[in-house]
Amino acid sequence: MKHIVLAGPTASGKTELALALARKLDAQIISADSRQIYRGLTHGTAKPEGIWTNAIYRVQSIPYHLVDFLPPEQTFDAAAFCARAEALTRENPNTPFIFAGGTGMYLHAFFVGMDPLPPSAPALRAELTAFAASCGKAALHARLAEKDPVSAVQIPAGNIQRVMRALEITLLAGKPASALKSGGFFGEFPTDKALFVYLNWDKELLNKRIERRTRGMLEPMAAETRALLAAGAKADCPALKSLGYPQILQWINGEKNREETFDKIFTLTRQNAKRQRTWFNRYKNALRLDLHSEKEFSAEDLSQHIIEKYTSYV
Repeated sequence: MKHIVLAGPTASGKTELALALARKLDAQIISADSRQIYRGLTHGTAKPEGIWTNAIYRVQSIPYHLVDFLPPEQTFDAAAFCARAEALTRENPNTPFIFAGGTGMYLHAFFVGMDPLPPSAPALRAELTAFAASCGKAALHARLAEKDPVSAVQIPAGNIQRVMRALEITLLAGKPASALKSGGFFGEFPTDKALFVYLNWDKELLNKRIERRTRGMLEPMAAETRALLAAGAKADCPALKSLGYPQILQWINGEKNREETFDKIFTLTRQNAKRQRTWFNRYKNALRLDLHSEKEFSAEDLSQHIIEKYTSYV
């Protein structure tokens, strides 16, 4: 069974379109979003509203997998996503799945493949995090340069998560992370596995959509952040490191006001959208849906267009 991948930057309408496709195809949806996985994170992640019935999260009665299942203190990565997505597709061999989300690493790992790398080690990651906090990003980058100069050249010191992961891989594997890369990371999307659809909004129009969504989600984000803390979640837990939530914590702690919080989250979200556009532009064989105005986004019309392509493709 071939599937559909529906990708695009944040606020591009992936969820609405995925639901329209699922209704027409009698399909199920697999979320490829690294933040919607967490229980309690809804507004800041744009998690679709649904209910759990018989251990399945359903949105408008449609099974919507890999959302709302992980406690806030746990971590999740591309390997875990692949394992769960593989199990779902294997258990439902005659069901088309709509993979919808903006976490390109998850989609790439599942459909293209990734180099086998050692999983994150919590103790080592904690040690590297503490080192970065006490000595600074430059010192952490210097450690990477000593162990893996090739990765250090490729990764700027300011990208602390990538620096930390490269150093972690190097220390765990006993050889430079750069030496473990096969080049498959840049492989083309395999059209024999799925139809890849990319929602390509004009930049300024997408920014307006991001701004509108950001303004409307601040108070709900603050409410759910307080609820997580009241339930025992730590302020530095993986869930509350999601985009926007550290800024919400500063707001509710009185360190920033509402407008400062909005400005920062809006800026970070725009930057994230830019990274997503860069990532998905690598797939030159995608079905690109260019959107130049709000009226061009009709989930019903676009889903019908996608289905026509999908039907001929299958």
